[in-house]
Parts: sequence; C-alpha cells; structure tokens
Amino acid sequence: MGARPGGEVDGRAAGPLRKLMADLVNQGRCYLVMDLTDVDFIDSTGVGVFVGGLKRVRAFDGKVALVVSSEQVLKTFRVTGLIKVFPRFETADLAVEFIGRAASRAYVRP
Repeated sequence: MGARPGGEVDGRAAGPLRKLMADLVNQGRCYLVMDLTDVDFIDSTGVGVFVGGLKRVRAFDGKVALVVSSEQVLKTFRVTGLIKVFPRFETADLAVEFIGRAASRAYVRP
C-alpha cells in the first residue's frame, strides 16, 4: 500500500498523515511505500510521523520505503541519520518492487 503526501509535511499535515499510517497498519497493511516526490519540505514533526509509522509496521515485521526526489527533504533525512533507517528510492516503481520482495519473504511457508 502506498501514500503520496504533498507540499509540506509539518505540524499541520502531521495529524492526517499519522492517522493514515495508523489506519493502514490497523487494516493489516504493514508494507508501506511513502511517495514524497511532491513534498518540498519536512520538519521534525513530519519526521516524527515517519518514525512513529515505522515503529508501528516493525511491530508486525513490516517495512516502510520512501520515495524522495527533493534535495531538501533528503537533507532532512540525512541530518537526522534516518537515511540509514528508511530504504530510499528515486521512483515509486523501485520502492514497490523492494516492498514486494520484502512482503513475499514474510509469507514464505516451509
């Protein structure tokens, strides 16, 4: 499942995005692609939303992949050290492919 926020991911946008991620996890969707190609700016509150979402999906052995094209947004993830935590891709197709591989490994039965 994917989501595509736009503009600024700040205190004002954080609530709806946090709710969306929580709702997806509550529906059993624990492999998420967050497409940030339309995001120009992300502040600490926005970063906190993604960290919280990651904690939720990890509780179910899920994953969150980010699609980031903005150098400003990428810089925020670098400065916070989260670039090492979130798999980052230049296109949604690559992120979906990564998530698909991760999800299929999660459901392999012996």
